[in-house]
Amino acid sequence: MPVDPKQRRAARHAQPVDAAVPTARRKAPITVDRITDAALEVVATQGYDALTMRSVAAVLDTGPASLYAHVVNKADIDELIIGRLCAQLVLPHPDPATWREQIRDVCTQIRDQYLQYPGISRAALAMVSTNLDVMRVSEGMLSILLAGAVDPQTAAWAIDSLYLYVSAYALEHSLVTQRQAKAGDDWILSRQDLITRFTALPEDRFPQTKRYAAELTSGTAHARFDFTLTLLIDNLPHTHTRP
Repeated sequence: MPVDPKQRRAARHAQPVDAAVPTARRKAPITVDRITDAALEVVATQGYDALTMRSVAAVLDTGPASLYAHVVNKADIDELIIGRLCAQLVLPHPDPATWREQIRDVCTQIRDQYLQYPGISRAALAMVSTNLDVMRVSEGMLSILLAGAVDPQTAAWAIDSLYLYVSAYALEHSLVTQRQAKAGDDWILSRQDLITRFTALPEDRFPQTKRYAAELTSGTAHARFDFTLTLLIDNLPHTHTRP
């Protein structure tokens, strides 16, 4: 709207536009939330490798320069999208009786959020974030571990290890899915195919692989995820007193 009073008056007195003639729809303003939405759309539809300032701008029907009034750079967008996913997580009230189940559930929620967006966990790796939504999750995880009488230093490092494992698991999942999509069904080996190959190996060089082929190939990806989380969590040393 014109800011000069004369221009405002002129606008009020301008001939009305014929209702039969369509008018151009005004673009919605660029905001941080819309940039985050666009970034997640890029990752969901094209994968994390496609996430750039240019690809986000294209979703918003603007140029990359328009984004810099709202975000610093691509790393800033990385932090925003991880923060958005963290905002979706439901954190329990820490319970000393069920703290293992609680921390396992939070990690599973993070995994499921990451798996919706192929490769997005790469944005979380090597990130020391001060985003409040990310810090809310870290605070919640720390509170759960402390409620379980885990030593504060151990709890701090355990959170880092859990984040790293969840991120690596989700990244591997996305890479395998991407490779399968490109290579086609012929590239994918069934469990029985793997067992057949393992049991056909030379006995003198691979005796244990031949003998335990079924065990080596057993379980779903998520079952192995649960196994590793349980292994990490159940072996955390803890004190006898809670803070």
